[in-house]
Amino acid sequence: MLQALDARLLAVPPPLELAGWRRLALESAYFTVKEARACLFAGLFFAAVFLMPRDGLFGLPRYDLLLVFALAVQVWMVWTKLETVDELKAICLFHAVGFALEAFKVSGSIQSWSYPDFAYTKVLGVPLFSGFMYAAIGSYMIQAWRLFDLRIRHHPPYWMAVTVALLIYANFFTHHYIGDYRWYLAACALGLYARTVVVFRPYDRDRRMPLLLAFVLIGFFIWLAENISTFYGIWKYPNQLGAWSAVHVGKWSSWSLLVIMTFTIIAGLKHIKSRIHVPD
Repeated sequence: MLQALDARLLAVPPPLELAGWRRLALESAYFTVKEARACLFAGLFFAAVFLMPRDGLFGLPRYDLLLVFALAVQVWMVWTKLETVDELKAICLFHAVGFALEAFKVSGSIQSWSYPDFAYTKVLGVPLFSGFMYAAIGSYMIQAWRLFDLRIRHHPPYWMAVTVALLIYANFFTHHYIGDYRWYLAACALGLYARTVVVFRPYDRDRRMPLLLAFVLIGFFIWLAENISTFYGIWKYPNQLGAWSAVHVGKWSSWSLLVIMTFTIIAGLKHIKSRIHVPD
């Protein structure tokens, strides 16, 4: 069923001479369906996060069950060709990048947040399922790129984009020692992507949006998901140990910067693949 939906969404539709509210309704419907489809892994994973009993099931802790669930969904998506092997490789990269950040942040000298529950699959204090939270962001962006036939106009030089992305990632670690430079990096990203436009196709016509706006919007929805996750006690910040409180809105900026880094990885991989690909 989902394979048929993918075929329908990826097919080139016949141009329709619609205008006004009919055009808006049609494109909005297709946009919504494509967004929901792009969120397939993220949606299933976070649904499991919210629905999994805190005490686990069948004698297994919930963190371990979440890892099993995430792996099973990934295997299913590749087996049913809802996700390609190349896309799976990219998602594994996001998992590794996310796990490295998590391991540092929960370490004894930092303790930016913690995972309070027991799990057999904890490594360095981090349950292995946590990397899939970062992989879910990458999965969404990869799927959206394909479903919306994304094209990037006025992309900055790749070496500049990669440099800013590396500095953003490094700042998540170094700000504990030499100061937080996120706003300087955000200013660099603002200048770098000021002219960049993402072209996407909800139905039969191309639409455009500033890429910076996409970064901010995706970061906002991740921040909302983080609030829900901490409410359910998946992880906790120090100020939430006594009673839950909303995640500080400043985390929105952190997530938006992480989205920039994620986008840069995907765009870079696609750029490299296009350069080394030899047509049959």
